[in-house]
Amino acid sequence: MRPSLAPEDLLVAETFGPTVQGEGPSSGQRALFIRLMRCNLICPACDTPYTWDATRFDLTAQARPIAAAQLLWWALGQDAELVVITGGEPLMQQRRLVPLLAGLVQAGRRIEVETNGTISPTPRLLELVAQFNVSPKLAGFGAGMSASRRIKPDALATFAASGRAIFKFVLRTPAELDEVADLARSYDLAPVWVMPEGATAAAITERLRVLADPVIAHGFHLTTRLHVLAWGDQRGR
Repeated sequence: MRPSLAPEDLLVAETFGPTVQGEGPSSGQRALFIRLMRCNLICPACDTPYTWDATRFDLTAQARPIAAAQLLWWALGQDAELVVITGGEPLMQQRRLVPLLAGLVQAGRRIEVETNGTISPTPRLLELVAQFNVSPKLAGFGAGMSASRRIKPDALATFAASGRAIFKFVLRTPAELDEVADLARSYDLAPVWVMPEGATAAAITERLRVLADPVIAHGFHLTTRLHVLAWGDQRGR
């Protein structure tokens, strides 16, 4: 049974912080996180399956309907300037997000939204979000899903044209860099950041060492997962 939502509610998995943004160009910055429920993809390697995978989790127990005003009150009660909206896939609730984001922007907060890049943002969302961290799913990460489900050219074109997006790819091996390069070239994706897959410090470090030189040779940026290095696979960090 799905929780009933009032018009002003968002379906939330968790809120946490202050912590740090662990990935991409804002890595290391103090941040708050609002993690939303639901996703339109089914990635086996997803590190937040409790937001969408009903075969492994009781999603009704994970989800909380929270009014935008309550989330705004919580965020403004913290002293972190950066607020990261993540998931799940946040753009599945993008129209409900607008009042929250508008309040955050009015209060001087900076907003990042983490997305899989398959849903185009509305013009209003583009106005409010400082940076979209767009993470298209590669064939290996999204094993079992067709390319037409993982990659949506119109949505990627909207992000690429916005001037407010970075494109972050999660890799296991350097061989996957050819797929990243093909996507970047086909859809004019820039800047590109490459991040090693892993839920432990050991896995992240090992893959980072293997990926570093090939990523640099391809002309891409490299990011680690700082929160995993600091706290492991703890939820809410």
